[in-house]
Amino acid sequence: MGLLEQCEAAFGSPDLYRVLGVRREASPEEIRRGYHRASLRVHPDRAEPRDKEEATRRFQILSKAYAVLSDAEQRAVYDEQGRVDEEGEALRGERDWQEYWRLLFKKITVKDIEDFEKSYKDSEEELADIKAAYMDFEGDMDRIMESVLCADYTDEPRIRKIIEKAIESGEVPSYKGFVKEAKQKMIARKRRAEKEAREAEKTKDELGLGGEDDLKALIQSRNKDRKKEMDDFLAQLEAKYGNNTKKGGKKTAAKKGKK
Repeated sequence: MGLLEQCEAAFGSPDLYRVLGVRREASPEEIRRGYHRASLRVHPDRAEPRDKEEATRRFQILSKAYAVLSDAEQRAVYDEQGRVDEEGEALRGERDWQEYWRLLFKKITVKDIEDFEKSYKDSEEELADIKAAYMDFEGDMDRIMESVLCADYTDEPRIRKIIEKAIESGEVPSYKGFVKEAKQKMIARKRRAEKEAREAEKTKDELGLGGEDDLKALIQSRNKDRKKEMDDFLAQLEAKYGNNTKKGGKKTAAKKGKK
């Protein structure tokens, strides 16, 4: 089975860019960041013993996808012809993909994470990334939230405001998937994110944080402080848009007469 077929089987798409969660026009650095983010989700070190074999397989597929897109010649062939060179240097079978990953990404500390977050959030780079993700995914907030660096579900109100401002100013178009997003979809996204947050203690090992034990406390404290903001945001959306559902949508009896 070739790489594209492996991607389809493991991730539901043969598109290498989609597998890494990046746009087709992504820069080499954006592709590298996408690979880092995607690989952390399936890294064998975070898997339960019974799931380690499958995690290793998915991790290897992601690494191969990155190896192709990080090689200028291989990427050009893939972009132009929609195929990859299975016999090329990038996909040679004997490569130790976990060692390859360790060489790409240095061990980082909690302070590294905090410093990057502080410099990135509300920066021009983040604003550009949010607008690009909005355009690339045509307003699909599930994919936007997965794409934007350092974003978790508690950042959604802030990111939404940035997009709304860009729509109002005419910088980006008004996509139906964004302005008419169903409340059920927002709630499902929030629940998925909360489940991931409960697994955050594993992030320490994934990021190579060594003996530092404060990452879990850091994440938990942030989620605790921000959870009410997200709950309030959903309540506001329900009040604002709950009366504008399409025909066939559910409305409460108290709201049916309102416009």
